[in-house]
Amino acid sequence: MERIISTVRTHIPSGLTCLVVVFGLFGYLGYVMGTSHMMKTLMATAHDLLINTCFFLMAVCVVTGAIGSLFMEFGVVTLLEKLLRPLMKPVFRMPGVASLGAVMTFLSDNPAIITLSRDKRFAAYFKKFQFISLTNFGTAFGMGLLVIVFMIGQGFIISPLIGFIGAIVGCITSTRMMQGFVIRAYPNYRNEDAINTYGHENSDNEEKKASTDSMFTRILNSLLDGGKSGVEVGVAIIPGVLIISSLVMMLTFGAGADGTYDGSAYQGVELLPLLAGKINVVFQYLFGFEDPHLVGFPITTLGAVGAALGLIPRYLSEGWIDGNAIAVFTAIGMCWSGFLSTHTAMLDSLGYRHLTSKAIISHTVGGLVGAVFAHWLYVLLTVIFPAMPN
Repeated sequence: MERIISTVRTHIPSGLTCLVVVFGLFGYLGYVMGTSHMMKTLMATAHDLLINTCFFLMAVCVVTGAIGSLFMEFGVVTLLEKLLRPLMKPVFRMPGVASLGAVMTFLSDNPAIITLSRDKRFAAYFKKFQFISLTNFGTAFGMGLLVIVFMIGQGFIISPLIGFIGAIVGCITSTRMMQGFVIRAYPNYRNEDAINTYGHENSDNEEKKASTDSMFTRILNSLLDGGKSGVEVGVAIIPGVLIISSLVMMLTFGAGADGTYDGSAYQGVELLPLLAGKINVVFQYLFGFEDPHLVGFPITTLGAVGAALGLIPRYLSEGWIDGNAIAVFTAIGMCWSGFLSTHTAMLDSLGYRHLTSKAIISHTVGGLVGAVFAHWLYVLLTVIFPAMPN
């Protein structure tokens, strides 16, 4: 009886809190949009994200997994380790080979870092505290090439480059902060090798066996094995993207063009811009945002930066965007490119799910620092070069 009473006392408060939050959130959405329209919009948004975002990310994971595996099979990893070691260690406190993760995520998307982390040859270069912080390091450059090229395509040249510098600053902040959390919680991880995490004691024998295969066999095996790993990762990130992005978009966007709700995808209640408007002075000082609607970009970026980029044309048509906003968007877009789902999936696959909150806190701070740095760097450059183009 005492055990039953204790269980009831333990679970009733959390259960009631959960019910209040869930019914409060969806009750509000249903009240504003109408229950049927809310459900249609939620499903339509999730479906569109699945088709146009998640499957795209899965394709990215497959391709980058194959390329990364090929690079590691033929010694590109070792080459990067030797060339970039002088820069990586003092700045990021990471082995030089970690730069491969930055390159792959910059060229594709941050799930590529998950694919790389599951390769024992890549993991062999890391201490445990470095390997865990690789989540923060790699995701800070996610879809960087796409973001920069997209911004340039909108007519901005200098601002995206300023944002890229801000993303690097944010990456340093996030990675170092996460490493500090890990070392304080597990001091022994400072010296323990990450390879032990996977238990690949026979990796040397496997590499020797691979080296005796023909060139064609090595290429084929590395591409197929890397691609297979990418499929697994692509499936793992789907829940986070669908759940987080759908809710964020419904809280950011408003009704249809005619001011009514019809159940179409990406309609919502505009709650986040409303709340941001209450403290707009904060966003204006930190980021230089002149309109509270702009807060929708960084929030949407938490789920998928590709979806956030879709906001830019509308922002431009409304006249809300200038060069400063583009610099901030580039910095925070790269740092926060769907990192919530990536961090959860990666740390879960590594066996460190309990450190997910630390990784999220570190990366949240890193993205904010990168965005603030990009804003004030833009302001400084416009003071020094008044005629500087955007």
